[in-house]
Amino acid sequence: MRNLIVNADDLGWTEGVNRGIAEAHRNGIVTSASLLANGRAFAGGVELAGAMPGLRVGVHLNLSEGESVAAREQVKSLVNEAGMLAGGPESLLLRLARRGLLLEEAEREWDAQIRKVRGAGIQPTHLDGHKHVHMLPGLFEIALRLAKRHGIGAVRVALESSNLRAALATGREHRISVVMKQGVQARGLKLLARDAREQADRMGIATTDYFCGIAQTGEMTREGVTRLLRSLPEGTTELMCHPGFVDAELGKSATRLQASRGMEVEILTDTGIRNLVASQGIRLIDYGLVASEA
Repeated sequence: MRNLIVNADDLGWTEGVNRGIAEAHRNGIVTSASLLANGRAFAGGVELAGAMPGLRVGVHLNLSEGESVAAREQVKSLVNEAGMLAGGPESLLLRLARRGLLLEEAEREWDAQIRKVRGAGIQPTHLDGHKHVHMLPGLFEIALRLAKRHGIGAVRVALESSNLRAALATGREHRISVVMKQGVQARGLKLLARDAREQADRMGIATTDYFCGIAQTGEMTREGVTRLLRSLPEGTTELMCHPGFVDAELGKSATRLQASRGMEVEILTDTGIRNLVASQGIRLIDYGLVASEA
């Protein structure tokens, strides 16, 4: 059996992102979404999840941007002078190495994020990380521990399969520098957390067999998704995506994922893509099913 989870990251970031995810689920192949507890449009994301019970929701653990959910004085090593979470995976890794980021504060913040999502009436299906920070040494163990504590049955293992990355790269000319940088990040994560699935299994936390979408973040093409679907292996694969519509709030944010979000909505709702899923006998599922079948 070939199973596919199509997970839309960044639910709750802005209302435009929320609308794009809703469209990609309602009229497309998105089955799952990851909710930012400190997103500007968190309330809208919660409302969307309540209105679309077929869209299962996980927690998008965040250490990189926005206000902390925990009280600032309790997470001093995580926030900058303005009191905001700050730093991509590289800077966070460096701060971890220099002990400038305290693991107990990261656990406190993530616990607060999960509690906020659960307090809004959502029982998360899984945990994953904004910019994959949950895969960093020490932080992945925290994610597993919190999943166990909160009765969350699955965690994303963001170790990209090279053959699926190659399939997804098919299509129009990409921004080579962006794809190369993201490809390096994907390979780096493999080195940092190569035994992640084994760690999760020892904790009784479910994972997918395969994962893809890092190298092609912001560079998704219809041709690439088509080739991916045709070459999908037996077992369960997660395709990470970032659908959305650009609104004023997103336009003001620092993310480079702007126009690409609307393009992803088009691809994920494309009739040909939907028909190909059916003709290939691919079962669209979510992390809740992965956990229940583990």
